[in-house]
Amino acid sequence: MNSTEWTGTLWLGRDYALIHGELGRTAPHAHYAHQVILAPEAPVTLLIEDQPRSGHEFFIEAQRGHAILQAPGRSFSLYAEPLSLDLSRLQQALSQVEWSLPALEGALRQCPRRPVEDPRIARALLALEHSLDGKVSADTLARAANLSLSQLERLFASRIGLPIRRLVLWRRLRLALAQVLAGHSLTAAAHEAGFADSAHFSRTMKKLFGVTAARSLNRIQLRLLD
Repeated sequence: MNSTEWTGTLWLGRDYALIHGELGRTAPHAHYAHQVILAPEAPVTLLIEDQPRSGHEFFIEAQRGHAILQAPGRSFSLYAEPLSLDLSRLQQALSQVEWSLPALEGALRQCPRRPVEDPRIARALLALEHSLDGKVSADTLARAANLSLSQLERLFASRIGLPIRRLVLWRRLRLALAQVLAGHSLTAAAHEAGFADSAHFSRTMKKLFGVTAARSLNRIQLRLLD
């Protein structure tokens, strides 16, 4: 089996991320984003809801339990925010695209975004966009939506089916990774993104992606997209 270390290139967009390289093994986990794994060189083996499966393409919906058991060769792993990108539309957009970083990133960029119909959710998301370069808190988003935090959490659960705190953690991770890209230490990046310390940052990454920050970022080249 391949190791737990990831290598390669990570491109981070506003509502998506794209990795190309050797995917390390992960612990079982379920994360906020939809995930797509494309393995052109050799089939990968995943554990999906306790069932092992092998193949060259996997489309994993948000919050579905899974783990990478074996991923020989170089593969692509895409992450897409479910608030913005529908998994079926994403699958359509990628169906006729060459498996390369530029082509896949172009398809992700051009994929139609889901409209936000509830004005309260729209206000919360606008506040989140304005906080992308600083610390993000769920309380701040609730105030922007003129709701209590518990009301906003219930609204997201009923209208979106996803917890607001998961979205905030996802965006904090993006900010922390951007800080690492800028040359900051894990500790400094964690504090800048609103994590208590580097251990909190690493635990969050472990929970959401199945790998620790130090291990997964050690051999990955980061690029922040506009």
